[in-house]
Amino acid sequence: QVAVKKMTLDEEMSEELAANEIVVMRDNKNANIVTYLDSYLVDAELWLAMEFMDGGTLFDVLRAVYLEEGQIGAVCRE
Repeated sequence: QVAVKKMTLDEEMSEELAANEIVVMRDNKNANIVTYLDSYLVDAELWLAMEFMDGGTLFDVLRAVYLEEGQIGAVCRE
């Protein structure tokens, strides 16, 4: 299983942001970061194939869980 992030390339700035995201994901490998697998240009969208992580998006998890300041620091340190 993989996760696919779809990015619209309609706006001029979005191409630069998409390229930057690919470079960052490709060049930074860490057990605590989702693994970048590949990217595909489909019509006007860029599809990023990444390791599938069960449990939803990080945004969803952070909205559902309350972290104390020390816990936030520990997560950021990792």
